[in-house]
Amino acid sequence: MQLLSKNIVGALLILMMLAFLYTSLMGAFKEVKEISLSDLVGKINGGEVIKIVVRDSDLDITLKDNTELKSKKENEAALSETFKNYGVAEDKLRAVALGVENPDGALYWVGVSLPFLLPFLLIVAFFWLTARQVQRANIQAFTFGQSRARIIYPNNAKERVLFKDVAGAKEAKEELVEIVDFLKSPKKFLDIGARIPKGVLLMGAPGTGKTMLAKAVAGEAGVPFFHMSASEFVEMFVGVGASRVRDLFKMAKKSAPAIIFIDEIDAVGRHRGAGLGGGHDEREQTLNQILVELDGFETNESVIVMAATNRPDVLDPALLRPGRFDRRVILDLPDINDREDILKIHSKTKPLDDSVNLRRIAERTPGFSGADLANLVNESAILAARENRKQVMQLDLINSIEKVLLGPERRSHILSDDEKKISAYHEAGHALVAASLPEVDPVHKISIIARGRAAGFTMKLPTEDRHLYSKTHFLSELAVSLGGYAAELVSFGELTTGASDDLKKATDLARALVTKYGMSEKVGPLAFGGREDYVFLGKDFSATNDYSETLATLIDSEVSAFMKNALKRAKDILTRHKKSLDALAQKLIKEETVERDEFTKFIHAHGVA
Repeated sequence: MQLLSKNIVGALLILMMLAFLYTSLMGAFKEVKEISLSDLVGKINGGEVIKIVVRDSDLDITLKDNTELKSKKENEAALSETFKNYGVAEDKLRAVALGVENPDGALYWVGVSLPFLLPFLLIVAFFWLTARQVQRANIQAFTFGQSRARIIYPNNAKERVLFKDVAGAKEAKEELVEIVDFLKSPKKFLDIGARIPKGVLLMGAPGTGKTMLAKAVAGEAGVPFFHMSASEFVEMFVGVGASRVRDLFKMAKKSAPAIIFIDEIDAVGRHRGAGLGGGHDEREQTLNQILVELDGFETNESVIVMAATNRPDVLDPALLRPGRFDRRVILDLPDINDREDILKIHSKTKPLDDSVNLRRIAERTPGFSGADLANLVNESAILAARENRKQVMQLDLINSIEKVLLGPERRSHILSDDEKKISAYHEAGHALVAASLPEVDPVHKISIIARGRAAGFTMKLPTEDRHLYSKTHFLSELAVSLGGYAAELVSFGELTTGASDDLKKATDLARALVTKYGMSEKVGPLAFGGREDYVFLGKDFSATNDYSETLATLIDSEVSAFMKNALKRAKDILTRHKKSLDALAQKLIKEETVERDEFTKFIHAHGVA
């Protein structure tokens, strides 16, 4: 259908061009009034004619008023003899400019034949376009199995990335420096009998810079970088994925030393034979071909395969065995120093105000990946441009943190007075419970302005990066999560749907304490639900609990006990500080937002902390 529509459009364009040409040519054959020879004689005698042009037997006549006429003369007789026979006065004839022109036969025949040739030319053009499209389709059919990899050459300064352009990930870069050395001087390792690694698997959360690091390795080594997503191998036609794998590795071997980078390798590298109904045949063929190509490398071929995934747990064991992906590089979320360095890199092209303190922004962004920080800096620049400012200020960066975390402000989301009061007490409850528990991260901001899907929020941020958490910390976090729920009970004796998201998160945390972290005294040091055998269709359908029904009842009982104890703890705190709760809620109703410094003064003034 698409091919036919293209042909129709092409034919219409040709038709329009031919019509324009025909109109232009026929302009030369514009219609002119024809008069008899006797009328012409009368006009000559009357002194109206100034010029006569003879074309064979045709006469083109021009009058004094520039009117054009035409007439015909006798074929056998000369024009002067004809005028003399018709009684034209000699003095009148001398006043007329006579000219003779040979007619243009080609132009004449074109004008005559074009109306007949036009349909024929249109049909020929239609079939020519159709044949060309079919030929192109045949060529595409032959190239369908070719690699679609994007190539970044070492001399491409615009797209080349170096290690200095990737902040953080110090350990990962140290591990990859060896790969650069392998590519630059493989002979040094081969002479001593060392085997060049064939594969490097980059593992980390989304946005931690796996693709950037792979590009940096190629940039530092000065070798071609073949980049392709794993999903681009698989097509609806059988065997295309395997064919593209063969073509990609063939191209890389010709350009050796080189790097092949396969992004999101879990798209084709998932565990084979798992899940309900088996795997995907085309995906498995593609994976098998990748495994074969990795095994097929000779020791002197300086081609290294790099792959990235954020789900290493679902990869097929054959990919991870020694001799294939020999190196596994883990990229963690950046710490505070790395976040500051990343912010500096992404703010190089942004005009920052002198008041901007990137260290403070790094402190406020624990858990942010490199991609999140890049988005944060970009959002701050957009906020500054929206207000017609030439520099990015500290407040722009702070507001961008909330936008990245929660979404844009929705000031058009107007609450009624009762809803605003409930929201204020809800957020005040979270904040006061957090301020009363020393194990909880400090409150940075409280707001009842809607952001994203949240009608209000209480933002807590840690003072330092953490990797280990205690049971006391988790129990305090449970109490804070139920602080809004408890505030509604203490203040109104009635619950609303505003606490639904808090309840979900708190329940998930309580269940993790029992089934994941072994922090329940009754259940003991046991972990459940960690099986990852079912990696695609049928995971939830076919998975079974790895504990008995008796233990399931005990787990539910312990989760419920954690939740009830946390609620009691939150209610006790808010009942004890009821006056502070009322004062903070009224402050929120009036000002809508309370910042960290202002909240710190408030809790000291009311003796909460």
